[in-house]
Amino acid sequence: MNEQYRLYKHAWIYDEAPHTEQVLSDEQMRSLLHKGGWMVRNTYDFDTPNHTAFWYVIKDCFGGMEELSTKTRNQVRRGMAHYTVQQISKEEMLAKGYPIYCAATASYKTTATTPTLTEYQRRITETDNDIEYWGAYNHNNDLVAFSINKTGADYCNYQTLKSIPTDMKNYVYYALIYTMNRHYLQERRMGYVLDGARSVTEHSNIQPFLEEKFNFRKAYCHLRISYIWWFGIIVKCLYPFGRIIKIPQIRAVLSMHGMQNQE
Repeated sequence: MNEQYRLYKHAWIYDEAPHTEQVLSDEQMRSLLHKGGWMVRNTYDFDTPNHTAFWYVIKDCFGGMEELSTKTRNQVRRGMAHYTVQQISKEEMLAKGYPIYCAATASYKTTATTPTLTEYQRRITETDNDIEYWGAYNHNNDLVAFSINKTGADYCNYQTLKSIPTDMKNYVYYALIYTMNRHYLQERRMGYVLDGARSVTEHSNIQPFLEEKFNFRKAYCHLRISYIWWFGIIVKCLYPFGRIIKIPQIRAVLSMHGMQNQE
């Protein structure tokens, strides 16, 4: 069980297909926290018909251009005219991806942590074979946007999407996302693609964009969180004051705390 979870920003998070995650026992949560970290995030009942406060943003069918609005079709076509989208190598990501990452995070409305070059290189170098990279190139053959995707037998998680901000006006994301949706859902016939769980920081607005433009939808689920004892005390004491706390990282934890098992 422990091998299915990874430690990310002091939190244990399930690292496989979200539809396969099951309810953890108290003992299993304690076992994870014994290895480190401050909290465990456990989601279950993936794609429940009940509307809960937590969800994954997924797309489980591909209808080509016909499923899109007239406006979105035109935006996709304009993006495809400006950019060439293709799978790229790990070496290409190492050589050209970091400036794009920095430019993208610097443009966010809320504070976002940008990895150092060493951290970025380590992340790319140490990725497993289930990670695939996609890139968008302009007419000068410059890489201007990328996606880091984690794939499984029946799903693909668009883990990291970044773009040079000035290329957004030429619809680079439209070209990149449409091409990847077609590849994974139509050509490889995967069960679904996703952009991860509900964002508690909402720093990039990518999830509402995917829902509005490309017919992604919310796959509701239940959420349970377990804390290491001292961190749990802090969260429960601060939770009533969440609306007046200004530190984004603390607000995000308190916000997620309130999403547990809400219908």
